Amino acid sequence: MSKSLLYDNHGRAINYLRLAVTDRCNLRCFYCMPEEGIEYVDKDDLMSYEEMERLIRLLVAMGVDKLRITGGEPFVRKDMMPFLEQLSQIEGLKKINITTNGTTTANLVPELKKIGIHSVNLSLDSLDRERFFRITRRDVFDKVMQTLDALLEEKIPVKINAVVMEEKNIEDILPLVELARHKPVGIRFIEEMPFNGSGAHPVRLSWDHLQILNHLRAYYPDLEKIPDPPFSTSQNYRVPGFAGTIGIIAAYSRTFCGTCNRIRITPQGLLKTCLYDGGVFNVRDLLRNGATDAQLRDAFLSALGNRAKNGFEAEQRRMGLPVSESMSTIGG
Repeated sequence: MSKSLLYDNHGRAINYLRLAVTDRCNLRCFYCMPEEGIEYVDKDDLMSYEEMERLIRLLVAMGVDKLRITGGEPFVRKDMMPFLEQLSQIEGLKKINITTNGTTTANLVPELKKIGIHSVNLSLDSLDRERFFRITRRDVFDKVMQTLDALLEEKIPVKINAVVMEEKNIEDILPLVELARHKPVGIRFIEEMPFNGSGAHPVRLSWDHLQILNHLRAYYPDLEKIPDPPFSTSQNYRVPGFAGTIGIIAAYSRTFCGTCNRIRITPQGLLKTCLYDGGVFNVRDLLRNGATDAQLRDAFLSALGNRAKNGFEAEQRRMGLPVSESMSTIGG
């Protein structure tokens, strides 16, 4: 029996869920949260594993076949590995991907391979130990690199996510590209966004996707465009002879909204049909108030029937409320 796909009011198919399992993180990256951290939600306010599994099964039955587990840092939540094992048994869920900062992940990689994790996105904004410390405010660079080595050894596809920040890590762009010369990794440069948990660090987008591309072409004149996968958020490139690829994500310029196939659910169960919206409804509350599967399906269909066309419209709908949440609270 074929599954019907979810569609929004702009005709876009929705088959991808980004689920943040916790708002807690063991780093303090300045572009994500203040140095003192953020006020975490009470543990009882987080969705339970049972609630998340029920939600995922429901959405898979509606056509979602790709899941990304995010945080916060997902692996700071207790019993994450048994949860991933349970998810891997859901029929119809074709891909489970993970985004992690890699600080506690190296020894888990063989088990992730065994479970069948499809790919891992590793947050790594600098290959220089001192700059890494200034950005993350934590001295754990070696642990992240150990995770990268472990992922490559187990042949789990890995992408490195680097947020490009003026006066912070511009000098890391080329070394990160060089990492792809001999390693089969995808290096992805991401425009900085305003989700820093305070609003105190405004985005100065002098390094937008076009500037990043121009910078790359100045040093790699033979950089060539390669086909983008369906629904890709990145524009993808390759330097001839390199083992890996390079991608640029216009996360602030929002050039990829027209093909967006994803929804987000925060650790406390808030549905976001766009990264830039203020949230649509709380699925955790519906679950705890005894909603049936039919009622949950109707809630998702209603939300997608009134989805913003793009990130700019979603931001306008916030009715003047600034975009200043921590990325840790909405799913990195």
